[in-house]
Amino acid sequence: MTKPTSTTAVSPAGADAPASPPRLQTDQGRISVAENVVQKIAGMACREVSGVHRMGTSSGRAFGALRERIPGSSGPNVAQGVGVEVGETQAAIDLDIVVEYGVSIADLGKSIQRNVKQSVERMTGLEVVEVNVNVDDVYLPSDDQQQDAPARVS
Repeated sequence: MTKPTSTTAVSPAGADAPASPPRLQTDQGRISVAENVVQKIAGMACREVSGVHRMGTSSGRAFGALRERIPGSSGPNVAQGVGVEVGETQAAIDLDIVVEYGVSIADLGKSIQRNVKQSVERMTGLEVVEVNVNVDDVYLPSDDQQQDAPARVS
């Protein structure tokens, strides 16, 4: 004869501990965070990590460089290369970056993930469920020198 088993959900703090309310829900109301806010925070946090040369895909960087040259433009877009999905309590972040030559991509990716996750969670109260880092290119110092080289013919 088999004994019926029952399944009960146990919270990490213990069976009797009540689930804590989301940080964005208070007695006074609800706090919502727009996607562009998370994009800007994630973009700034990513750029803080040493080894990140630029952000965005090649076409996005080209468009951004063109836009920056227009008189009256607001300057560089800190959200360039950042994609986010924001729910009521969670966020997922995708980053496109260009790394500096010689930097360990694996270590850089982990540092970016850690810094972006901490910054977004601290500033917004959202739980960051994933930070995906896509390395789009490697910056070589010789790339700038080739562009600045004088023309061989006039």
